[in-house]
Amino acid sequence: MELKKVIGNRRSTRFLRPYKPVERTKIQKMLEAARLASFWGNVQALKAVVIERATAPAEVIAALPVGTAIGGFQFRSAPVVIVWCLDWQAIAVQGDRLHELVEAGALGVDKAQSHAYLDSTLIPFFQSAGERIKTTGFTELDCGQGIAQATLVAFDEGLGTCLLGAMNDRKLRKALKLPDSYKVLVLQTVGYPAEDPGAGGQRPREPFAKRFFLNRYGDSFPADPAVVEELKAAGMLQEPAPVPGRREELDWLGKVFGLSNVFGDEVPAIVKDLTDAAAEDASRNK
Repeated sequence: MELKKVIGNRRSTRFLRPYKPVERTKIQKMLEAARLASFWGNVQALKAVVIERATAPAEVIAALPVGTAIGGFQFRSAPVVIVWCLDWQAIAVQGDRLHELVEAGALGVDKAQSHAYLDSTLIPFFQSAGERIKTTGFTELDCGQGIAQATLVAFDEGLGTCLLGAMNDRKLRKALKLPDSYKVLVLQTVGYPAEDPGAGGQRPREPFAKRFFLNRYGDSFPADPAVVEELKAAGMLQEPAPVPGRREELDWLGKVFGLSNVFGDEVPAIVKDLTDAAAEDASRNK
């Protein structure tokens, strides 16, 4: 993978070609990248269900979110939606994963002593801290690393993706038959971009000095302007948005996808969906 292809926001694409299917081999590459990502304690809690619009049952397609606050039309046009999940059950069987690290020569020096130490000390420690571990955010963070690696592979394969939240995942969980131990993290639309690969240029970001510090908060990490120029020369940084022609492109995309001129017009449908779900829960609990 060429690094120059994956810096910036070019991998985030909201407008995808609904008529062009995504090869399963490319989706597999994304999933392989996620599978091999680093994970604390070798827990590997990141799981996924791939929804392929061309082959998914009608009830699965119908269970996709009705919208998002900034563009649920993506669920209705994307050829593929990946439902990324965290499986809390993975923590319960973490001991097996640690023993696998010993066998692989990745944990400990002496194999027999390392296995014995895991059983006597380390595994009981993790088991006693299981509920506390769930509150630290470490597991979600490492799931994010896997999703990020999958996203970079997608861009390298010429695909566009966008990560979207699901405010109400009840219907989706039921349609996908997700285990109770699964937590839906995020949904990722995947397809071939309908917009320019540059997606209008680099979106606004806070200045480097406001986000990164050296030794203590408030002391900005010293940034060398030559580094920025080097990245620009290598084609690793985009021009600031909006680039010339972006407004015209958005007008065209809006007409093609039948969109209104503003984001947020799907909020009423989202609120109704949440209200209906709450009413259903209340009726069930009577």
